[in-house]
Amino acid sequence: MSIEYTLSLADPCAHEFEVRLRLTAPERVGLRLDLPAWIPGSYMIRDFARNVHDLRARIQGEPVTVRKLDKQTWSIPDAQGDIEVRYRVYALDESVRSAYFDDTRAYFNGTSLFLRVAGFTDQPHRLAIEPPGFGGSEAWRVATMLPASQLDGRGFGAYVASDYAELIDHPVEIGQLETTGFDIDGVDHQMVFVEAGGADIERIPCDLKPICEEHVALFGELPVKAYQFQTLATRDGYGGLEHRDSTSLICKRADLPWSGEVGISKGYRQYLALCSHEYFHLWNVKRIRPEVLAESDLSREAHSELLWAFEGITSYYDELALTRSGAIGCDDYLDMLAPSLTRYYRNAGRHRQSIAESSFDAWTKFYKQDESAPNAIVSYYTKGALVAFGLDRLIRLDSDDRLSLDDLMRRLWRHFGARGRGIPERGIEVELSALLGNPVHDFFERFIYGVEELPLAEWFGDFGVGLHLRPGNSIQDTGGYVAGPSGDKSSARSLGARVSARDGLVRVDQVFQGGAAEQAGLTPGDLLLAVNGERCSVDTLESMLSRYPVGEVVRLSLFRRDLLREVGLAVAAAAADTAELYWLADDDLSERMVQRKTAWLASATRAGDD
Repeated sequence: MSIEYTLSLADPCAHEFEVRLRLTAPERVGLRLDLPAWIPGSYMIRDFARNVHDLRARIQGEPVTVRKLDKQTWSIPDAQGDIEVRYRVYALDESVRSAYFDDTRAYFNGTSLFLRVAGFTDQPHRLAIEPPGFGGSEAWRVATMLPASQLDGRGFGAYVASDYAELIDHPVEIGQLETTGFDIDGVDHQMVFVEAGGADIERIPCDLKPICEEHVALFGELPVKAYQFQTLATRDGYGGLEHRDSTSLICKRADLPWSGEVGISKGYRQYLALCSHEYFHLWNVKRIRPEVLAESDLSREAHSELLWAFEGITSYYDELALTRSGAIGCDDYLDMLAPSLTRYYRNAGRHRQSIAESSFDAWTKFYKQDESAPNAIVSYYTKGALVAFGLDRLIRLDSDDRLSLDDLMRRLWRHFGARGRGIPERGIEVELSALLGNPVHDFFERFIYGVEELPLAEWFGDFGVGLHLRPGNSIQDTGGYVAGPSGDKSSARSLGARVSARDGLVRVDQVFQGGAAEQAGLTPGDLLLAVNGERCSVDTLESMLSRYPVGEVVRLSLFRRDLLREVGLAVAAAAADTAELYWLADDDLSERMVQRKTAWLASATRAGDD
């Protein structure tokens, strides 16, 4: 049975793609068609089928009845001969996870558009993308890593995938594209930009190539014949999603480098780290992956306790590679690390949920956060990256600095990723114990399956890095690199809540456990009006509280369910939860520690050089 799709970009005003699915059933079968409920790499049920409309079917040119069996499944009983299914898909999601279509741009992931035919997903799947005919689309081109079959000069035409899994693992960007790229070991790396404005896109390959080379050198091989970075630049966006030989990214337009810009701004280094993160996923997630995810059919959740390793370890290496490649200096690396520590220390949920539990419950807790999230859950990205650093330290110390986390990743690649095998739930612990020749059960029980506080000052100290925690000047103050620890003198006060502007008032979004707001009885949804009778705003609230000494009770006027109330709030000092990182003097370190720090930051591309 051949599976063929035709995609029409016919109605940008309605933001709808039209899809025609054709197949031939030589024998009478009962066809079941469905859409995946989630997209690999983003662990939340998204119910893409909710955007499907006007689904109709014909057999041998005659209309037939289609029965809907559940939220994402349709049935055509007694199907035989030439079958055509037509439907439309509403697409106005600018994220990297779904599909988007208007008169300026079209974008999609196959999980959002292409019905799969049960029992035939391992057959070749062909896709024809028709060129749009509306005004302004004459300059549109197609960017994707789907294998081409027969295309015109703009990329419209026929593509072919070996099976359904390959069809849905290639995002497609269509519009007025800017392109550039670079080469690594003969492998072409394309960079595609949408709406990048006046950004200096020709500079980016020069900065990104050495970072990608670090990852290639770490694993020892590049398992693709070509790779593509797709970037949508927006006013205020950030995110990425990995695919088997490409990635789809969103960044702030202002984060891209501009002509004549010297150095690497904080925004640009964040973009490079995002590219680094998704590129590392080429190995870690797309090929080295949990067994349960490898076996999932995308129709329901696939729970794994290992997401901390796949996102956390990737998050550890994404910034480390910037330093190892020379894209940023060592001081800038600490400046990027410190905010992660601050996020960790400001999250009381770390005392209640382990990163293994966070991984398992990502579907219902991490990706569906509510007002209680800071008090109840922990990020397997943030804490996972810190635990990855702890594993790196553990491996180096236990092996007398002969081995590192790099060696574990290479082992996982050889034993699982390169062989197409999924990792069992306790597989990483088993492989690390085998690598070291010693059990690592204690570390895993305490810091991965348990909620014991990470001894970060000790861990960083073993790499020649000092850690100091001070009160934050505001919730926006997330710390950074410093030449040396600053003092703790601060007049900053903490409401103990996250707030936002709402209709000119201050809306309480989240109340932090143990903070002044919780003790005063504030609740999410409260609208704050005034402090001691003086009107407050999001911009002035913290400075108004700083006028009063710690412990003094102030009157907060607020609306709750549109009723005016007044509560007393005891002014509290800002907690010492803002991380500063600094380099310890080499003269104060042992020779072994200096060597460890040097090896930690050394380029993998120069390993073995004299």
